Amino acid sequence: MFAATAVAAEPAPLLVFLGSGQEAFGAAAAARGWEFAAIAEARPGDAAVQQIEDAVAQAASRRLIDSTRTYLVGRGAAGATVFYAVSRRPDLWAAALAAGGNPDLAIQTNRLFGANAEAIPILWAVLAGDEAQAEAGRAKLTAKGFDIELTARQVNIPGVLDWLAGHRRDPYPAKLDCETGSPAFARCYWLQIAKFDPAVRNDVLPSSRVAPGAGAYLTLGGFGYNLDDPGPGVLLNSLAPNYPGPLKLGDRIVSVGGTQIKDAHNFVAFMAGQTKERALGVVVLRGKERLRMESGIALAKREENATARVRAEFQMDGHQLLLITRGVAVVRFDLPSYWTPCAVNWNGSEAGSAASEGCWTVTRGGMAEKCNQEKVHDSITLPPK
Repeated sequence: MFAATAVAAEPAPLLVFLGSGQEAFGAAAAARGWEFAAIAEARPGDAAVQQIEDAVAQAASRRLIDSTRTYLVGRGAAGATVFYAVSRRPDLWAAALAAGGNPDLAIQTNRLFGANAEAIPILWAVLAGDEAQAEAGRAKLTAKGFDIELTARQVNIPGVLDWLAGHRRDPYPAKLDCETGSPAFARCYWLQIAKFDPAVRNDVLPSSRVAPGAGAYLTLGGFGYNLDDPGPGVLLNSLAPNYPGPLKLGDRIVSVGGTQIKDAHNFVAFMAGQTKERALGVVVLRGKERLRMESGIALAKREENATARVRAEFQMDGHQLLLITRGVAVVRFDLPSYWTPCAVNWNGSEAGSAASEGCWTVTRGGMAEKCNQEKVHDSITLPPK
């Protein structure tokens, strides 16, 4: 990890890097006077987001960070985590780069919501020859609200940092959209879904979830692989902690159920097409050995099937805050001084007025009230499964 040796007088941009190759990016960031934080391995999921949040907090403890210029980069397989982290914590980022990676790994979590990512520009750099497959993925994501620029070229680090530096985060965007199935990730910028009520429907706000497939996986135990490896087959570069199964690091899965696996992209496509659970055989190359293992296809048990969504807009003309919600019982929002006083309207009904800057809370059907900071967490409840 690259860290500043002295406290800077002015806030510094922060670059959070995921994956391998951190030395080159860290050196380039340091040359610009940026703070740098690196996470070697980060698969799409909430554990990775927690690591990222911790890295941002640690960077802020070392140096004064400009929160409007915090950037995310994921290289190789970690590129998939960029899409996940942008959707899960949009309020952290000014812009992001995915250098490689397959967003299907993030989509399969069932927790990728395009509405959250609308304000975060993402540059997705893929290798020449992968454009057609990547374009299909980009179209799927942008249809749900992601802002993705696709480029087929080798990553030029100075050019990438220039691109990132051209973006700043607005801490108080006048329009925001937020969807989630988890109270742990119910904040988008200045607004928080403080209490869920899945019984409350609103057809104006359909889900912005990027729909996954069946979530098929092999019953050989948890393993990771490099999407950029040319093959043959799928090269295993990580195993789950205390892995008890038959696989070993360095194995290559070259056949599943009699279907030859050319490379990792071919494996992802094959698994995406599986819709039924069944037993089958898997062929693995281990050095010069060709081993057959008994395995099977299992389908993922989906989480966060019930979600809540808020679309909020502050209208300067008339000083009015408009809230459109689905599945929400209580919202909490933090207003800047230049927005107040303002009237609050929730799903077409007047909800009082926020008279001054700071934290306000509204219960559906009630009036806006100043937050009771001692009870901020008391009203947060989990939606039913």
